[in-house]
Amino acid sequence: MTGGQALVAALEAHGTTTVFGIPGTHNLPVYSALAHSGIRHVLTRHEQGAGFAADGWARAGGSPGVCLTTTGPAVLNAATAVAQAYSDSVPVLLVSPGMPLRHPAAGNGFLHEVKDQRAALAAVVARSDRVTSVEEIPLAVAHAFATMTGGRPRPVHLEIPLDLLDETAPVRIAAPLAMPVSLPDPAALAAAARLLTQAQRPLIVAGGGAAGAAAELRQLAERLGAPVVTTANGKGVLPDAHPLAIGAGLHHAAVRALAAGSDVILAVGTELAPADLWYGPLEPGGPLIRIDVDAKATTANAVPDVAVVADAAAALSVLLGQLRPLPPGPARAATERAATARAGLQADARTEGNRWLGLTAALAGALGPEGVFAGDSTMACYYGALSNLPAHRPRSFLYPTGLGTLGYGLPAAIGAKLARPDAPVVALHGDGGLMFTVAELAAAAALRLPLPVVVVDNGGYGEIRAEMADRDDPVHAVELPAPDFVTLARSLGCHGVRAADAAAVAAALPAALATDRPTLIHVPESGAH
Repeated sequence: MTGGQALVAALEAHGTTTVFGIPGTHNLPVYSALAHSGIRHVLTRHEQGAGFAADGWARAGGSPGVCLTTTGPAVLNAATAVAQAYSDSVPVLLVSPGMPLRHPAAGNGFLHEVKDQRAALAAVVARSDRVTSVEEIPLAVAHAFATMTGGRPRPVHLEIPLDLLDETAPVRIAAPLAMPVSLPDPAALAAAARLLTQAQRPLIVAGGGAAGAAAELRQLAERLGAPVVTTANGKGVLPDAHPLAIGAGLHHAAVRALAAGSDVILAVGTELAPADLWYGPLEPGGPLIRIDVDAKATTANAVPDVAVVADAAAALSVLLGQLRPLPPGPARAATERAATARAGLQADARTEGNRWLGLTAALAGALGPEGVFAGDSTMACYYGALSNLPAHRPRSFLYPTGLGTLGYGLPAAIGAKLARPDAPVVALHGDGGLMFTVAELAAAAALRLPLPVVVVDNGGYGEIRAEMADRDDPVHAVELPAPDFVTLARSLGCHGVRAADAAAVAAALPAALATDRPTLIHVPESGAH
């Protein structure tokens, strides 16, 4: 088979059902093979949108997303998306052609030539591999999926020299590699169990690495009587309605006070990153235990008293067997402690997000218990939705933490809706961030997705405007004369609605979730509360 056919066959062998991308001169052999495969191709309007959509697919659906670009500017357009995926530990495979096998090392002005394309991508992904034969392509795909699904999930780039895509060779498609579950060291787990058994006021901090261990984490929290607070990516690991759930947002004063008053903290699947903490590290009132599949992450930002390097579900499952259930009296006290902490976080969140409380209530009503929220790096999201929008399940709150890119929400929502077609999905953007990927409204319209895209308009880059003012700097270069967003949406094949306030947003959302195309709902920030 040809190199293009080998790639597509290998992707199918690894369970790929959807690929996001744009065809170009150098990847046409792949598109020829796709046309004869069972893989659905989703045509985005920009390669960054394709990368974000693959990210949204992976986060919401729990399986690797695949992005396909051509060479040079196309793959570099997708670089921001895979850099965000790396930051948030999301498994995305970016496949691109590269220069021919015998391309001059010094370059010669070939179409889409980049000085060192593979190295450029290697700087922002877990690994960037270039194959040198058709026979190697299926093996490289198998290795990429092994990297993405074994240990800490992160993106991989695969470069295939463009002349190999039409070259024919005998090929054997490699089956998916069965990756072993990382099991905990018994001594480390015993040490953790001793500390937790002695604890009177334990606390659990859950990150995105706990998404696959939701059941075990809930059982452990109940056995310990431990309140659970989450990072942005951990939001929903314990449903917010659970009596031990505190909510999301490690930066709140109530969380810092809770940590300081806890005699043991168990951090699961989190780097305790500055992007989550905002105002400096937590100051635990007792020993710190960390569980993470990535050894480096167990010491990132805070050196633990006990480090358990293991799959979160495997470690928590074994740990459960070493702990006894709480008697009724301490269990009631634990629930009361959690209720006090939750009330504190909610008070902090309402104060911080006051401007957007009506909007978050409208979103909560529309999403219900099965919904998926895809937010952009916008004030309405990180001040409003992060801690005020309830989450009911893991993988339901998609947000570009860490790298903090703009333009993420809409294309990520497209990927999420395709991964979970029966779930309501809503995107939230600011007026500035939407313009980074607004063209993906056309992609969503072509797919006939019932996707509400709520745009909170504050007339520019509101966060940067505020930071300039806080520094007593001249406030400039942040004002954005607004386009007519409603007309723009309609011109791209979507519905467009003007909402004067949060009540109007709430009224528009049910119809937007039931129609045959995306609906942009434009609301001024002054009406979002």
